[in-house]
Amino acid sequence: MADSDMSELQEGRESTLDSDWSNISGTSPRKVLAKLPVTVHDWDKEWQNQKQLRRLHPVYDDGTMTFFWRAHTVLTLVVFVAIMVYVAIFEDPYSHDNDYNFKRGLIACVLAFLLVGVTQVPDGPFCRPHPAFWRLVLCLGIVYELALIFLLFQTVDYSRTLLKVFDPKLGVPLPERSYANNCVIYDAANPADPWHNVIEKFDLFVPTHFFGWWIKTLMLRDYWLCHTLSILFEVMEYTLEHQVPNFAECWWDHWIMDIIVCNGMGIWLGMRTLDYLSWKKYHWRGIWNLPSYREKFQRLAAQFTPYSWTDFEWKPTLSLKRWCAMLGVIAMFIMAELNNFYLKLILWLAPDHTLCIIRIVFIALWGTVAMRETFEYLDNPNCERFGRQSWIIAAIIITEALVSMKFEPQTVFKPIPFHMCVFWLSAIICLLIFTIWKFYLRTHIFLHTHSKVSPRHSAHEKSLKKSKVAKEPSGGDAAVSKKKC
Repeated sequence: MADSDMSELQEGRESTLDSDWSNISGTSPRKVLAKLPVTVHDWDKEWQNQKQLRRLHPVYDDGTMTFFWRAHTVLTLVVFVAIMVYVAIFEDPYSHDNDYNFKRGLIACVLAFLLVGVTQVPDGPFCRPHPAFWRLVLCLGIVYELALIFLLFQTVDYSRTLLKVFDPKLGVPLPERSYANNCVIYDAANPADPWHNVIEKFDLFVPTHFFGWWIKTLMLRDYWLCHTLSILFEVMEYTLEHQVPNFAECWWDHWIMDIIVCNGMGIWLGMRTLDYLSWKKYHWRGIWNLPSYREKFQRLAAQFTPYSWTDFEWKPTLSLKRWCAMLGVIAMFIMAELNNFYLKLILWLAPDHTLCIIRIVFIALWGTVAMRETFEYLDNPNCERFGRQSWIIAAIIITEALVSMKFEPQTVFKPIPFHMCVFWLSAIICLLIFTIWKFYLRTHIFLHTHSKVSPRHSAHEKSLKKSKVAKEPSGGDAAVSKKKC
């Protein structure tokens, strides 16, 4: 929403408050503002546009929609029962040892759960490339959360041993690399390679930072929120570098290479991608309705692009609820980033190990759906339930943090340096002062000022409002059907 729209929204709220002040005198300011609209995105208009688009440009079934978009619950049940019948009747139970049967049975339980989830779990907010894919992603999140809960009841040594099931080379301590040994940018003492310190810092984390923040920008869809998280994570690295040696970096590595170069360029590319997705026209046709093979292949590739697009306008200071929710989103986001480093340190996993890469990929998938659900939960007045994927990823992030605290308390609870304690205490105090001023003191001053409106002025506004209602035509549009979340 543009600034002019926000000013109109604020003026509308103030005019509503002026005209109805005589009816709410004696009511607390908090209850008064709670009744005012705080939504940013026009959800009713979006729902009506989707209905109108489907009416004007219907997607005719060419055979592909009927087969590929059905759940096929009966067919999957028949195949599932047939596999179990084969294992129970035709397979020799003594053909494998007990360890192999245990592993195979555990994998079969997970696959059976995923099969039930893909066919029975309700669809999420995304439908591309297929709703079943996002149902599978949700069920994999549940499986990962169950695995974390299982680890929470184990010891750190046994957990490291369990990881050998995925890779026999695991379970061995790994050296932690520090990036703050030599912070000289131009080393004149080494004329053969004076830029060696800068070149050495260009490792795996450089493309990871760039592409990571490009994806995070697509998840959050907000320029200032992305930069806030980028700077805040670097501050967290300063705070926790005494616990995680990986966090120790040179000042120019923190502020130039990370924030400005890698993160900044990733955010810039993400914002350009968001602009393209926001202005793009979304009109879809069946693949077999296209005349040429080139158009068919283009339509097949476009199946992996969004079906439609919703811009995020978080507007954290619009209400106290949104402000607290955005603080929670920032805290969960930073915690998810920190869990990646703590789990690698505690479970002895290399940064480029397959398990670490798989976790990052699924955190990105879960986070993308969760951010879409969270935005609609905060902004859509018809959405009364916290999203399923948001619930799961919040539980995952908290459980990962608890696993780190239990397995390595001597590292996680190592005292923070005094200067960082002073910094964070000052930041928290400033945050509390701003919150109290913005949502309590300023609110009381605002209401006290508008409560002094003269009765003459109030009566004049009421007469204008009645005349405006009288001039409206009686045969208006039909009531807009509201989509429930």
